[in-house]
Amino acid sequence: MGELFTVNMGPQHPSTHGVLYLELVMDGEIVLSCKPHLGYLHRSIEKIAENRTYTQFIPFTDRLDYLASMNNNLGYCLAVEKLLNIAVPPRAQYLRVIMAELNRVISHLVAIGTFAQDLGAYATPLFYAFRDREKIVELFDEICGGRLTYNYIRIGGLSGDVPAGTEQVIKDFIKYERKQLVEYNELLTYNVIFLARSKKIGILTQETAINYSVTGPMLRASGVKWDIRKEEPYLVYDKFDFDIPTGTAGDAWDRFKLKLDEIEQSLRIIEQAIGAIPEGNPVSKVNRVFRGSGETYMRTENPKGELGFYLVADGGLMPYRCKIRSPSFSNLGALPELVKGLNISDAVCVLGSLDIVMGEIDR
Repeated sequence: MGELFTVNMGPQHPSTHGVLYLELVMDGEIVLSCKPHLGYLHRSIEKIAENRTYTQFIPFTDRLDYLASMNNNLGYCLAVEKLLNIAVPPRAQYLRVIMAELNRVISHLVAIGTFAQDLGAYATPLFYAFRDREKIVELFDEICGGRLTYNYIRIGGLSGDVPAGTEQVIKDFIKYERKQLVEYNELLTYNVIFLARSKKIGILTQETAINYSVTGPMLRASGVKWDIRKEEPYLVYDKFDFDIPTGTAGDAWDRFKLKLDEIEQSLRIIEQAIGAIPEGNPVSKVNRVFRGSGETYMRTENPKGELGFYLVADGGLMPYRCKIRSPSFSNLGALPELVKGLNISDAVCVLGSLDIVMGEIDR
């Protein structure tokens, strides 16, 4: 062992995907230990929730995982509806599923493109991913007027119905994206250089994943077949036929490949939901302000894993307590275990494969 030294990666290093600071102890090019430092994006969002009405807090959930804003809106609104026993119209339930799965596709596309760029694939895969993402973003813009943060899902339903022709636009996208999945596999998945950079790198065992409360694609890539949409169905997920893809080795390549497989399953869900949307008004006639008492915890399957909202109500207009369980926080916790003994360039590969967003880690 040579002389040890410390490398400060971040908080603005390109590979950290945001304001993450990694303190790496190195022996030459080899990582001996990794200590993540958080807090650069802390905004006290949970405390803000306790000083806003239930409805006023919805836009703040957009800023958690800002690549999956629809899913964040959904998780919070489901928690409030569970706490206050608010019914959701059938049409709104189907449209919520469609929006959540479209946003899952967006999130996975960005993860795939940025991961490839981290491995030195330059800009081509990233541009391909953003090209496909743009089609969904334009649709969301038509539906709710937002391209990144949406505030579309509301307590009791949605802010409004979808425009005429939306179903056909989505059907056309499904047909288009299935062809693109073949292209991604040809471009990246079985590319010799890509395989050399990602195979057997950052192996996460099932035991380690469970011990660190890892969830979502990162957990399933290690071979654990766990998906809240199947295990604890919410909305109308129990009405749809879809598979839960899993990996075998739990390495960086498995985590990448799983996202491509999950995009196909999301397209399957959307396709079934589109053909079964009931008539009616998805905008529920509920109060603008709510009062409730009690406590509840609601968890949903976000693109990055389990997103949970714990709410305590004391009869006031605002939650007495709000605690958010973000998937990226737990998934990042396993990083020090995964990078020990790796070359620093492989550590960048492992971090990119985790697909974290600092907005929901710091909160």
